[in-house]
Order: sequence, then structure tokens, then C-alpha cells
Amino acid sequence: MKGLKRKIIIAVALVVFTFSAGVFGYMWIEGWDAFDSLYMTVITLGTVGYGEIPTQLSTGGRAFTMFLIVIGMGTFVYGITTVTAFIIEGELGGFLRKKQMMKTIENMKDHYIICGSGDVGMYIIDELHKTQREFVVIENESEHQAKLKENENIVYIEGDPAEDAILIQAGIQRAKGLITALPSDKDNLFVVISARSLNPALRIVARCNEESTEAKLNKAGADATVSTNAIGGLRMASTMIRPTVVTFLDKMLRGPESHLRIEEIEISPDSRLVGKSLREADIANKTGLLVLAVKNRETDQFAFNPKASSVLTKDDVLIFIGNPEQIKTFRKYY
Repeated sequence: MKGLKRKIIIAVALVVFTFSAGVFGYMWIEGWDAFDSLYMTVITLGTVGYGEIPTQLSTGGRAFTMFLIVIGMGTFVYGITTVTAFIIEGELGGFLRKKQMMKTIENMKDHYIICGSGDVGMYIIDELHKTQREFVVIENESEHQAKLKENENIVYIEGDPAEDAILIQAGIQRAKGLITALPSDKDNLFVVISARSLNPALRIVARCNEESTEAKLNKAGADATVSTNAIGGLRMASTMIRPTVVTFLDKMLRGPESHLRIEEIEISPDSRLVGKSLREADIANKTGLLVLAVKNRETDQFAFNPKASSVLTKDDVLIFIGNPEQIKTFRKYY
């Protein structure tokens, strides 16, 4: 698209140059004034005929006119071709991309739905992309839609995320989770209500700006709420009192060359880990993952820095640090 825009600028510049060359050419060759030269240039390039010309053309003038016609035709063809290509790529390209995105969404399963791609939403998109999660974005604001169009790696739907039809289009019945990050608590509340009614098993995380709205979001069906104000305040306090820790986490989570993440995986009933101790599982040597904690589903308690003798059971949740490739190895092996 950027290449076509550049070609359009070139086409406009060629038109201006051709008209200017025609005017100054007739002024120099025939000695006409600016208006007569412009008039002759217009009727020559416009191919409307020479029923009326300022005066009889000299041999040099006729030769220049032939040259101007050839140049004008070339410029006209180039301009029409460029503009047509711009329209086709813009309209047809947009249509084809939407069709491809809908096909991609139809094939998604256990994916995530992100409602809103504003300042908060873009951070969510970036994190899910880095951790190689499948997701689809729902955006209703034209300004944000324009930004999504610029990134060919983002699958998105244009529409109101509170509407059932849009959520169904995003594959909510097959989705693993939904994050609503709209700037308005009221809008987030409507999204939670709609999403919960369409998929009772869906995990829903909602953005919350006002403390008074948190209880309403939870009651409406949100599994968790996140206050951007509270997170921002805690972040600033941590930066002040534990700067080295914050720097470490920043480099780990947001460094350009770092893909390390603190992740969690629930042990399924048919996993090879069931009934084995951490020593027997030997997760670190086989996958490179570092186990930080184990959550027991029955007691809902965390065992931090678990002992090698700790025995794993089904539905336990492993919390570890590693990169996406190591996580893939873990899922494949265990």
C-alpha cells in the first residue's frame, strides 16, 4: 500500500510537470503569453480537438505538440493504472483479508478473545503474540481499527464486543478465555454479561477502572478483574523500593532478546507426571524449565521452591519460568 501511495505522488508530479512543460514550451517556441500557452496545453492533453487555437503553429510548435501528446498519453495511462491499482488493493485487498481472517477464526479452538485494542489492549495483544497464543481482537473504534489493519499478524473483527453476534463470530463457544479491556467499566460489564451467557465455562478477565465496579463485574460473571490504576500504583512503588527486581523483570518480560515468561500448566489425568516426584520427572534437564512452585488443587495451597521429593498429582498446577520453545517441549514430552 505504501508503494502505491508513492506511485500516486509520482503520477501527480508527472501531471504537474507535463502541464508546466507544455506551457513553458509554447511560450518559448511560439512566443505566446502564459494564458494562450496554458489553453493550448489543455486542449492538447485533453484531446478535445483544435477547432480553435491561438495562432498558426510553426514547424517547431507542431513537433513540440506531437512530443507533448505522447508524453501526456503516457502520463495519463500511468496515472489511471496507478489509481486503479490503489483502489483495487485497498478495497479488494481489504475484502480478501477479512475473508481470510474469518476462515482463520473458524479454525481456532482454545483461543483467546481480546475486546478493545486501545492502550491497554495493545499490551495484551503484544504479550499473547510473544507467548505464541492464538487470539482474535474485537474492535469497534475506527481509529483503533486503522492501527490493526497495519499489522498483518493480528486477526481482528470490526464490531461491538457486547453484541452476541460479534462474540459468536469470534468463536466464543470454542474459546479458552476472554479479556475485555475497554476504557469504560460499563462497556466491560456488558461484554462480561454477554460472554458469560454464551459460554458458561469461559474464563473471563475484565479491566476495572473504579473500585465500585469490581463487585458488579464479578457478579456478572468475570473470573478476575484487573484495576489498571492499582497495577500502575504498585508498579511505581516497586520501582522506588525494589528497583533491581523491577529491572530484572522488565528485561525478562519486555527485553527485545528475552522470551522468558513465568507460566503455568495444569497436570492432566493422563499426564506422565501423575504419581511421580519432581526428582523422577527431571523437568529441568528434559525441558530446560525451572519449577518455581506447585499448586495443589485440593488444598488450594502453593508449595514454593518445592522439594525434589514432592509427588505430583492430577490437576496440580506447575508454575515455572521458561521460554515458549521449552514450554512446547514440556507439552510434547509430558
